Amino acid sequence: MAQHLETLLLFSLPASGKSEMRKYLASLTAKQCKSDFHIGPTLQLDDYPYVHLMHRIDDELVANGWTNVFYKGPQRPFQDGWEWAVLIELLNEDYADLMASRQVRASSAGQLVMDRLDAAHAKVGLPQHLGDVPYRIRVKVAEAIEEEARHDLKARNAQALLPKKGRTVVIECARGGANGSAFPLTPPQGYATTFGQLSEAILEKACVLYIQVEPAESRRKNIERGRPDGAGSILHHSVPMEVMLAEYGTDDMAYLRGLSGKPNTIAVERLFQDADGKYRARTFELPVAFFDNRKDKTTFVREDKKLWQKPDVEAIHQELKRAMDTLAKARG
Repeated sequence: MAQHLETLLLFSLPASGKSEMRKYLASLTAKQCKSDFHIGPTLQLDDYPYVHLMHRIDDELVANGWTNVFYKGPQRPFQDGWEWAVLIELLNEDYADLMASRQVRASSAGQLVMDRLDAAHAKVGLPQHLGDVPYRIRVKVAEAIEEEARHDLKARNAQALLPKKGRTVVIECARGGANGSAFPLTPPQGYATTFGQLSEAILEKACVLYIQVEPAESRRKNIERGRPDGAGSILHHSVPMEVMLAEYGTDDMAYLRGLSGKPNTIAVERLFQDADGKYRARTFELPVAFFDNRKDKTTFVREDKKLWQKPDVEAIHQELKRAMDTLAKARG
C-alpha cells in the first residue's frame, strides 16, 4: 500500500457530506490520519468561495447600474456552463501557490479576485466581462466584496506558509449534470470535464474520494443544511433548486469508474503543451473509492465536536477507513 496519499480530490453532489468530511479529517490527530487513513494532516482547497464571490460580484454590479455577468440571476445557473472550468483554473492556481509557499499580496483583494476571474476566463476561452466594467463601478464592487475577499486571501496565504512534507492536500468540488441526462455527460458538465481541466501537477499525485448519495437525497440535505445567513458558509449554504436540477440532477463518477480497465481507478487521458510548443500525451489512472453515505453518516459533524456521539463517530470512521484503504491499495 501507499505510505502517504498526497492529494485527495473530495468530490460529490452538493450536501453529500464533503465539507463535513473535511471538518472530520481536520479534527483528527496526525497519528490517526496516518495509521487509519494513509494521509497526513490536511491542507484544504475548495472552489465554493469563488462561486459565492461570483454571486456577490453580480449582485453589486446590478446594484450599481451594470448587468450581471456570471449567472442568469441570483438564484439561477451560470450563463455559460464553461464557468465550471473557470473554477478549476482558479483551484489550479491555488494549488500552485500552496505548493510553492507563495504569498499573494494585493492592495485590494476585491480587485485581485476580479482580475483573477478575468484571467481564468481567458484560459478557457471565455470573454473577460469584468474588463468591460467602468472603473467607477469596479471600485464600488471591489469595496463591497473586500472584506470577504481579504478573508479568503489571508486564509490561503496562512495555509501556504505551513510545511508541506507529510501533509495531504484535500481539494473539494461538486459537479454533475442535468436531471435525466444520458451518459456520457455533455461537456462542460460532469467530472470528465473536471479531470480534463485539472493541472498536471494535481493529476500526478491525485486520488479521488467520492461521497456517494442519491440525487434526491442530495436535494433533501441541501434544503436541510441551508440557513438564511449561510450563503458564504461551506457547511450551511443552500444551492438553488433550479441549479440542483439543471447541474446536479445526476453525476458521472460511477460511469467513469466503469469505463476504466483497472479496478478502483478512473482513466484520464490528457494532452499537455510544453514551453517549446510541443505536445505530450499522458494517461493518469487515478485511484477512486466511494464512501457510502446513502445512509447518512456525516450530518452530525456540522455540530460542535462536544456534541458528537460515539456511535456516529465510529460509523464515519469505519466507512472512511474502508474507502481510504481502497485508495492506498490502488495507489500501490
